[in-house]
Amino acid sequence: MSSDAELIGRSLRGDTDAFVEVISRHEAAIGNYLARRVGRQAAEDVLGDVWVAAYESRASYDSSYPEARPWLYGVALNRLRRHWRSEPAEEPASDLTGVASDWDPWPAVDARVDTQALLRRALARLKPDEREVLGLVAWEDLTVAEAGRVLDIPAGTARRLLHQARKALREAPEVAALLQVPTT
Repeated sequence: MSSDAELIGRSLRGDTDAFVEVISRHEAAIGNYLARRVGRQAAEDVLGDVWVAAYESRASYDSSYPEARPWLYGVALNRLRRHWRSEPAEEPASDLTGVASDWDPWPAVDARVDTQALLRRALARLKPDEREVLGLVAWEDLTVAEAGRVLDIPAGTARRLLHQARKALREAPEVAALLQVPTT
């Protein structure tokens, strides 16, 4: 089986099927990454942009890395940023607190939503680079060094950012509330 680097090299020499193989190897991972960031429907549009951008920039791929997945996450992150900049500002949700306030059939759903909201708040307090490294390592199953490649930072910097993110989450009042432990 050829490495991604070999396939990208072949695609540069005119073998378009070789790049299709790279796409088929990583489509699910990159698509899921995008869906977690922008939702399934928007992810489909952004994913098409990712493949076009990756194909157009494949000459810049560092062939000393046999696997293209971290490079593709970097391309996806750039396309996500472009997508977010193009989106109009969100309208605030109308106040729904008075709707059926005396009837609550799903307390378990409320608890889950509350938990998700608390975790989102804790993650939102992280610095953007800390959040990116944490997401790439925890949810995308990249190594810290690969996350550094995605973000175009040294592996040591990525390790520091991951450490800072973990420390901040351990100390976050939202996480302590979820675990029902006192904060330090």
